[in-house]
Amino acid sequence: MNPIVLSIPIFFLLIGIEWAWSWYKKKQVYRLGDAFANIGCGVVEQLTGLFVKVFTIALYSYVYHEFRLFTLPTTWPWLILLFIGIDFAYYWAHRMSHEVNLFWIGHVVHHQSEDYNLSVALRQGALQKIFTSPFFLPLAVLGFSDEWFLFLSAFNTLYQFWIHTEWIDKLPAWFEWLFNTPSHHRVHHGRNAQYIDKNHGGTLIIWDRLFGTFAPEEEKVQYGVTLPVRSWNPLWAHWLPVRDLLLQVKAASGEFHQALFRSPTWIAHNRPQWFKALHYTGDFGFDTRYPKSLVAYALVHFAWLIAQSAVLLFTVDAYSFGVQLLMVLLILAQFVWLGHLLEGQKVFSLSEWLRAALAAFAGIWLFQAPMWMGFVLFAAMIGWAMGLKNVQAVNAIRAQ
Repeated sequence: MNPIVLSIPIFFLLIGIEWAWSWYKKKQVYRLGDAFANIGCGVVEQLTGLFVKVFTIALYSYVYHEFRLFTLPTTWPWLILLFIGIDFAYYWAHRMSHEVNLFWIGHVVHHQSEDYNLSVALRQGALQKIFTSPFFLPLAVLGFSDEWFLFLSAFNTLYQFWIHTEWIDKLPAWFEWLFNTPSHHRVHHGRNAQYIDKNHGGTLIIWDRLFGTFAPEEEKVQYGVTLPVRSWNPLWAHWLPVRDLLLQVKAASGEFHQALFRSPTWIAHNRPQWFKALHYTGDFGFDTRYPKSLVAYALVHFAWLIAQSAVLLFTVDAYSFGVQLLMVLLILAQFVWLGHLLEGQKVFSLSEWLRAALAAFAGIWLFQAPMWMGFVLFAAMIGWAMGLKNVQAVNAIRAQ
């Protein structure tokens, strides 16, 4: 069982509690478009992860069964040592994801949000595991069980969910010295000059203290990456870093190896001309505001889309590879359309008809309900969209 998939209901419960607390305290921590993009990126990562297990689960298992030097016991002392080893390997995988431009395309997705809340924890890059999984293979060679490796790796990931919040200030000094905390991780998500490429630890922060990448939280953190994404489309969030790397390699010409394997920070300081080819427009603070009717419409469709994704993840083994691929593509298409809607696209249009049809029939298929229910659901969605057509200012109003 995948502890991360099983934790999905808890994730959404805690996100709801944080949102409600922020609303009660009258502090804007969540924005609809940004939260949608964060969770959408997480769903993209989980769904595409169904097809890249060869780079993660299968790779570790193969090395363990074919090349391990020892067969280590699964007693508590050894499992604690394995967890520490996983966290140590995670530190270096995470650090190299910041310091190697090629690896950065897999990790930058996690840093694109300009907010900082629990939904940001779900914002993960679909390509990241391809680049980071080799860092854990020494554990397989040493003989740590593949099953326990996968289980404890999941808990290393789960630990990092709660540190994505602004509501928890600094904790007791002993805890801050040893463990990763919200304060330490806020620094990691900062684009402030003194915060870039700092605090890479997963569960433990001691690796950063040992290897010189630690920075305390001092001045107010400005979240996001140095080149703003300005989009709520989770697939665009994944494609943009790949496009940027290709443009940098092209601009680098004979120095393409520098564009691939130097750090983004080194490139910014030593080859700023490579960034001129990226064609970024606009500043930070991208936002969109909506009438209440459109907020309700988007939330209902988003909830239905999350339900489809959850059912597929929980029942994936019941489907053939072809059906899995088809369902993933249908869900991803819905995410793209809903992202466009939240960016200000016209609500009632041919594209909205198509998206509503996908939402209705893909969901009915996954829930194994009678087909006539799909037609009823489709009619209800279209009727709602037609009702929104005449709402004043139904399109999103750009704040900036």
